[in-house]
Order: sequence, then structure tokens, then C-alpha cells
Amino acid sequence: MTCAELLIRLLHERYHVDTVFGIPGVHTVALYRGLEGQAIRHVTPRHEQGAGFMADGYARASGKPGVCLIITGPGMTNIATAMGQALADSVPMLVISSVNRRDTLGRGQGRLHELPSQQQTLAGVSRFSHTLLDPDALTEVLARAFAVFSSARPGPVHIEIPIDLFDAPATPPASWRAPVLYRPAPDPDGIAQAASWLREAERPLVLLGGGCVDAPAMARTLVERLDAPCATTINAKGLLGRDHPLDIGANTSLPAVRQLAREADVILAVGTELGETDYDVVFDDGFALDGRLIRIDIDPEQLARNQMTALGLVGDAARALAMLLEHVPDALSRDGAQRSRAVRDALALGSDPTFVSFVPLYAALADHLPDAILVGDSTAPVYAGNHLVSQPEPRRYFNASTGYGTLGYGLPAALGAQLARPELPTVALVGDGGVMFTLSELATAVEERLPVVIVLWHNAGYEEIRRYMDAHGVARLGVDIQAPDFQQLAAGFGCASQRVATPAELAGALASRPDAAPYLIEIDAAAWQASLVA
Repeated sequence: MTCAELLIRLLHERYHVDTVFGIPGVHTVALYRGLEGQAIRHVTPRHEQGAGFMADGYARASGKPGVCLIITGPGMTNIATAMGQALADSVPMLVISSVNRRDTLGRGQGRLHELPSQQQTLAGVSRFSHTLLDPDALTEVLARAFAVFSSARPGPVHIEIPIDLFDAPATPPASWRAPVLYRPAPDPDGIAQAASWLREAERPLVLLGGGCVDAPAMARTLVERLDAPCATTINAKGLLGRDHPLDIGANTSLPAVRQLAREADVILAVGTELGETDYDVVFDDGFALDGRLIRIDIDPEQLARNQMTALGLVGDAARALAMLLEHVPDALSRDGAQRSRAVRDALALGSDPTFVSFVPLYAALADHLPDAILVGDSTAPVYAGNHLVSQPEPRRYFNASTGYGTLGYGLPAALGAQLARPELPTVALVGDGGVMFTLSELATAVEERLPVVIVLWHNAGYEEIRRYMDAHGVARLGVDIQAPDFQQLAAGFGCASQRVATPAELAGALASRPDAAPYLIEIDAAAWQASLVA
């Protein structure tokens, strides 16, 4: 068995990988030989950044690592942006690349695709980056990668394999079964102390992040027993179910929630960085916690970041929530639903001038695609959706406005999500500026016959940056850009499309969408907003 064959067999038989994303190159031909006869779907993006975003969307929607097969050099630098987004949002992604022959590494001989150190280049966007020098070490290195995915804070892992190793003989493992790994549990004494504070609290508040997405039932039960208002991060949307009376949404940057947070006497934060892109999107350092803060995170360094922690516990969110429930067996009464309702009434999101244009957009999506996974780029409808949307379960709403904040994420990530969850409809929410970064992946959507609905908000350039320049007294430059004819572009890719200008036209377009192919709906932003005030 060659090293390439062993790699693919380990991925499929030991780790149950069923989909990989990659563009073949001369350095990876031998690797692709290992795919022959394996029940692994290979999806060919049109750019390696698209491969990374597809793997990201696949991982977020499924909970399983997204896997990419990437060529040396340019393939690796192309995927680095997607790895940065996955690192920021703790998304499990395995990036396997080729690299030049072992005897040429670091010698600067001008070899094809050569970098001074590919491994060092990607170390900054990886949980770890490893160069395989011995084919018999492959089994161990892969086990390390999947240990990160299953038992630590997830993120991208990069493994590079010199091209002279692909056809080298490799020894298969004695067993094809993966190691059984348990995620760490917090200290029991610390849990008891945390539970005591929570039981005694008069005005508790719960903050739940993406680390909790695999424990929605326990999270919901604990919030209900504590009778505490609960704010979630964007990546944790759906943890309490749709429109739960204790849910105050992903609104911690808004004044009403910030006031509630300052008044809370005990705050429980689980699986969240308490970072800027969830808690301070207005960038004014206005989110503050004056009460006793209990933090639970699988990454110990997070316990000392962003806010002053009174009690920090290292451990898996699901195990921590289960342990807390043992200490809070009965429902408490602290007027949580009333406090939450007062916050929602004060927010009045549906009539807020910042969001009101997008209320009918999300209403149309809810009417026609109520079970959809909503995947977003950094664009105006997504910024509004972060506040407006409520989902029935986790892994149904995610976007690139958090963490790294890249553009071009929405379309390819939606394709990955659709591949991961073919039983659910998927919507990509993109803008005319951001979609141009990865528009070529429309060809992938057509080729794979993925029925993703692409809602394109066309506001003629980089609208958010225009507003930022205006607010800071900077003359507009580089933001009013020439847009293509998206209807003709879609037709050129073989994708059905429609341009709409009103909520009624959007509803009609959604009702007439094809069943087994991608569909692009372009919204004329200026006409849409004019129709709402006519």
C-alpha cells in the first residue's frame, strides 16, 4: 500500500470522510490515484479559496471536519484566507497538501510551486501544521489532527506530504478503528461553586457561544431552570429553538442588551470568546459585565480574555452543562421571561430603521424556505439577519461577518452546507461586492446540481464602506465600483436567475425556484427600499 492509498483509506474507513474538496495538480496526481474505488465524493471548486470555504460550510452544517486536497505553493496560499476564517470561528478543517521533494525542502532551488517554508506560511492559520517525512508516521499524524477536531478547540489542521512520498510504501495500522477520545470535563468543585452562584443570583444572565452547538437540549434546559435571559453569539443561533421566551438573540452590541448585561449580578458564559465581532460590532468598547462572571471553555486561554473572569472552568461545553444541571435540578423563578420580553420590546428590531428594509426579505424566506440553512457573506442583509433571524436549531445560520470577516465566503460555504445536509434547502445571502471574490463557484454549483438559492443584494458597490467613509469624513474612493450584469453572468454559467425589486416579486421568485439546480435571485436594493416607502 502506498502512502497516498493509505491516506485515503484512513480518511474514509477510520474517520468516515465522505466528501473532499480540491483542484488536482501535477504535484497531487499520485494522491488522486488513492481516490480510485473509494466511496468519497470529490468536489472540484474553481479556486482553492472556494475549496476552503466549501469545507468550512460543510463542517459548520454537519459538525464533521471539512477536508481539502490542495497543491503545493499557490494552492496553499489561495486557501489561507479560508483557513483564517475557520481558525477564527473554531471550524474543523483538514487541509492536506503536497510539497516539494524531501531532498529539496528549504534549498531555494526555484522548484515548481516552491516556497521558502510552506509549513511556516500556514502555521499562523492552523491549530498545527506538520510536514510528513516518514510515510509510517501518517497514521499518527492523522490521529493528532482528528484529536484536535474531536477533543480540543477545533480549527484548521494542515498536513503537507512531499511528492516523493505519495508512491512510497506505507504500513497500514493494526486496526482501522479510530481511537475513542472523550472531551474533558470541568473540575467538579468548580462546577459546584458555579451552580451555587447561579442558584443564589437575583438577576442572572447566560451567554452561549459556538462551543455549545452540539448541546442544544442541555443548554435550553439549563437556561429554563435558571429562568435567565440568554444571549447567543451568531454561531450559536438556534440553541434555544425558534422564538424561545428567554432568548434575546445575538444582540449584545445593542443598548438594551448591554444595559441588561451591566445589571446582571451573575453571568454564565459558555463556549464564547466574548469577542468584538459578537459583543461589540459598533466598536465602541461598550459591552461590560459588572457582575460575577463564570466562564466555561475548552480552551484555557479564553478564560482570561476580553472580560474579567471571577470563576473559570476548563472543559467541554456539553459535559459542563450536564454537570451544572445536576446541581440545578429544579426550575427557579427570577422573572426571566419578563426581563427578556422587556429587552425585546426595547429593541423593537422589526421597526428599527437599520433593519426594517430586511424584515420582508427574511419573512419571504421563512414563508417559502422555513427549514433552510442560511449562509451569509459580509453584506447588509446578513448584518441585519444577525439580529432578526431566529432558527429552530444550531448549524442553520452562519456567516463570515464574525471573526476574520472575509468577503467571498457566502456562495462557496453555502455549497458546502448543501452537500453536508442535502435534505435541507440552503440559501446563500451575498452582496454584489463580496460575491465577486468567489463568483466562479457558481460553475461548481451548476456542475454538482446543488439546489442552493443565491439571494444577491445589489447595492452598487461596497455600501458598508461607503457609510463608514461618510461617517468619518473621508471622501469616497474605491467603493463605487462597476458591477457586471449578474443575469447574463448567471446565464453564462448555466444557472437560472431572476431580478426582483419588491417583496412580492421576491416571493414569486422563491415560489418558482427550480428543484434540483442553483438559482440566483438578484435584488435591486435601491428599488426594493423605494418600494417599502411608496
